[in-house]
Amino acid sequence: MNLLWIVLPSAVILTIAYFTYGSLLVRLFKLDPKRITPAEELNDGLDFEPLPASSLLPQHFSAIAAAGPIVGPIVAGLTFGWLPALIWILIGSIFIGGVHDMAALVASIRHRATSIAMVVKEHMSGLSYTLFLTFIWIALVYIIVAFTDVTSGSFIAAANAEAGGVSGGAIATSSLLYLILPIVMGLLVKFLKMPMWLATVIFVPLVGVAIWVGQFAPFDLGKQFSLSEGDARKAWDVLLLAYCLIAGMVPVWMLLQPRGHLGGYFLYAALGAGAIGVCFGGATAQYPAFRGFTVDNGSGITTLFPALFIMIACGACSGFHSLIASGTTSKQLKTESDAKSIGYGAMLMEAMVAIISLCCVMMFAQGAPELNLKNGPNMIYAHGIGKFMQVISTNPGFVTFAISFGLMAFTTFVYDTLDVCTRLGRYILQELTGMHNKIGMFIGTALTAGTPLFFLLRHPSDAAIPVWRIFWNLFGASNQLLAALTLLGVTVWLWRTRRAWWVWIVTGIPTVWMYVMSTWALIVLTLPKFYSEGKWSVPTDPVPWAGVVLMILAAIMLFEAIRVLATMGNPPQPEPKFEAKPATV
Repeated sequence: MNLLWIVLPSAVILTIAYFTYGSLLVRLFKLDPKRITPAEELNDGLDFEPLPASSLLPQHFSAIAAAGPIVGPIVAGLTFGWLPALIWILIGSIFIGGVHDMAALVASIRHRATSIAMVVKEHMSGLSYTLFLTFIWIALVYIIVAFTDVTSGSFIAAANAEAGGVSGGAIATSSLLYLILPIVMGLLVKFLKMPMWLATVIFVPLVGVAIWVGQFAPFDLGKQFSLSEGDARKAWDVLLLAYCLIAGMVPVWMLLQPRGHLGGYFLYAALGAGAIGVCFGGATAQYPAFRGFTVDNGSGITTLFPALFIMIACGACSGFHSLIASGTTSKQLKTESDAKSIGYGAMLMEAMVAIISLCCVMMFAQGAPELNLKNGPNMIYAHGIGKFMQVISTNPGFVTFAISFGLMAFTTFVYDTLDVCTRLGRYILQELTGMHNKIGMFIGTALTAGTPLFFLLRHPSDAAIPVWRIFWNLFGASNQLLAALTLLGVTVWLWRTRRAWWVWIVTGIPTVWMYVMSTWALIVLTLPKFYSEGKWSVPTDPVPWAGVVLMILAAIMLFEAIRVLATMGNPPQPEPKFEAKPATV
């Protein structure tokens, strides 16, 4: 089957969902374009600044669509076949992920653009607030561990014909050059007042130059310092987390904003490359559509329920999105009705990123060397993007550039995730400790970047299974449980303020589904560490203990939610009022 007949109907389904279910959510959430938003009421030119949807959408999209919708669909597609992964991406993004993102954004703007944790505090309890923040911080640590290791793996890959002759050292050079570009861009925009359009015209092509230059000046850390492959990988882990330490404390205008701007264009370019390849490449689906409900994926026996629903993670639903929606996006939303395109629409766009990533598996036959997961999902994605771009040219030099482009696109998305997660982790620790000064900023950032380093360095260098494979399912389970807890808080808020039956269907059912699947997955992942072969044991590995902590936190939060709902009076709680926007002349 031609990939076009899979991707095109998927795009049509997502488009129809946007104009139907998305419009229904607008009515249910009572979005009013005349209602003044926190971005306008509290506009300070620093954190609160209204942006038109045309500017805010790419910024929000770049922030939420990191490496998750690439790694998850690839791993799930390889494990269970592309059909169940595709079905979950479509259903999950439309009825769960999109609702989750839009509800988190609306809940935030209805509470003066506070975080989703503050919404939980106001409508549940102070204990729930503390538990929620703790849960978020642990989940962020899992994200940083998984994405740091998969990136360091791409920096040590040896050049070979299968990879188009692209070495890990070449990608490392391109990545280092890429990190310099947004810093220069930020300085020019900040101090020389360079218009953003001009900065875009100059620096986006320079990213392409960085990709091209990397091929001729590879930085091979192992060769430079005579390190084994495992030690070189750990050295890159240290360097990447050192980057997180710095990126989590520097002003946002210096790195976060310009890098996110360039990353957004990179994301569009990667989607464009995939679209061109699907439309004109004539590639067909060769990988099996379904491999079974129980599969040995190389790291153990895995069952479709619940593994599929936590593997794909960001491609269908992601708790991480609620942190972006209520952390930065809500402070820049100019008009309430824009929540549809930015909250719901961006999630559906991310579903398309996931589908293109899934196509990178579908286009190869089972057992093909391009699908060797030991090389990392980033290499599988690069092979797929490279094959898509061969529609433009089959020149060997261009093929090498195309694969480098795919690898750099992946790395770019990971950078977005790493420094945003580190910054959010620092915010949470500062909030929990009350240390909002520079000392608190350093301690919070150091703990958020240092804890992943502990997990990465204690993993044996010569282990057959890389760290990211171990932590990906844990990341997925904790991330999906975070989505369930966000939906839980939103459901309590909506019921307190609306008392409408639709609340239990629109957000209640997704809450139950995500809660059951994620806790089930955590139990499957952690129980064997405590009980195996008929014997109980006390593991020395801290990973299963972290899973136990997450389950306890989630259970207490669920109990708190039930207690609040059970003791709630009949009259609905009024929502905070904002003045209407003044009429324009």
